Amino acid sequence: MEPEKIKESIVRSAKELFRKYGYHKTSVNEIAKKARVAKATIYKYFESKEQILDAILMDYLNVNLREILNNKAQHSNEVEHLKVLVMKTCRLTFTVCNEFIGWDFVRENANSQEFLKHLSDQLEALLLSAYLELDHFKNNPSRRDGLAFLLKASKSIVFSFAFTSVSDSDVRKNFVAFQNEILPYLVKAAI
Repeated sequence: MEPEKIKESIVRSAKELFRKYGYHKTSVNEIAKKARVAKATIYKYFESKEQILDAILMDYLNVNLREILNNKAQHSNEVEHLKVLVMKTCRLTFTVCNEFIGWDFVRENANSQEFLKHLSDQLEALLLSAYLELDHFKNNPSRRDGLAFLLKASKSIVFSFAFTSVSDSDVRKNFVAFQNEILPYLVKAAI
């Protein structure tokens, strides 16, 4: 089998297993079995299970972020448009953590903080490059610093309440509070 096909099979199999059982409960042996490759083959393409997860998450985020940004919904003004975009990307981040990583990994894995910091930094860079393609920012490069501030602050706030909330209802309440009480000020400060 071609190397690219093998890698795709590993990623696809891991994605299915992570969604079904969560990252923490899925072993490399199970991924190898589902992908119909030897465990050693997985390590030929990925140094660790975390790297497989990282590849899945970044692909998922990239595809979904592009869909969000390409949605040409009409908004009354630039501030409203940015607020909608930030909320959609924040929800996307939460969904990724909820669907693929699983809260057991976040709460129980000794490496989770380092992994989440790496994921957070990658997400921030991905968001910044994608947002800079929007007319609001492409036509006004001086707004880059404000945008970087908006994304960093939003991401930090959302990550903190997403990982410290006890229940889904707590997460929903925090999203509503963020959207109504914090986000308007962050967007105004950014533009």
